[in-house]
Amino acid sequence: MILKISIVIPAINEERGIGKTIDAVNKDYFNSKRWDLEILIIDGNSKDKTRDIATSKGAVVILETRKGYGRAYKAGFSRATGDIIVTGDADATYPFHRIHEYIQMLLDQQYDFLTTDRFAALKHGSMSLKHRFGNLTLAWTLRILFLVNIRDSQSGMWIFKRDALTKIQPLESFNDGMPFSEEIKIEMFTNKQVKAKEIPSTLSAREGQVKLESFKDGIKNLRFLFVKRVNPSKNQ
Repeated sequence: MILKISIVIPAINEERGIGKTIDAVNKDYFNSKRWDLEILIIDGNSKDKTRDIATSKGAVVILETRKGYGRAYKAGFSRATGDIIVTGDADATYPFHRIHEYIQMLLDQQYDFLTTDRFAALKHGSMSLKHRFGNLTLAWTLRILFLVNIRDSQSGMWIFKRDALTKIQPLESFNDGMPFSEEIKIEMFTNKQVKAKEIPSTLSAREGQVKLESFKDGIKNLRFLFVKRVNPSKNQ
């Protein structure tokens, strides 16, 4: 049986990072394992060369004009055909050169969902002090409210079996924005049918312009945690 891997990457105006991100994938390892690979770029109507570069690298580009980080992943997951799904940003910050190791760990240790801890090895210039403080605050809040013992609640690199999505709330019930990242971890780690783990990883300085609005997005994520704790089924 040939295993199929889907890499799902949201992107908007990431011409400086998208090529490096795709090229980082160790395709030789995939070939040696006979893993079939599809790379899906969920493009939020980029105005630069993001789509052209992604296509030239062999990726499938899916245009998603509806705004939102979570909305991009909803579009990507619904189109992904792999047995295993891997996620990450298009700005060359995440270690795509190591995803074959993470996939192998998922298989060997029979996990359903892995999320990565960027704080295990932050590279110089990868995260501002303000951003780091906000991330730690959100992680502590998530731990207290949901009893989920993870250190990096905002990490965007996950490795999981696609059928794990059938064990949690429907995809369309997830938040359309940045809180999607913490929500999928809450759903996976609190579900007794899902074997989940946080693993050490790294984060590099991004290529291109920073799009995250630290304070505004941080407040939205914090508010989301409290609302979800009170009303788990509410789609904000």
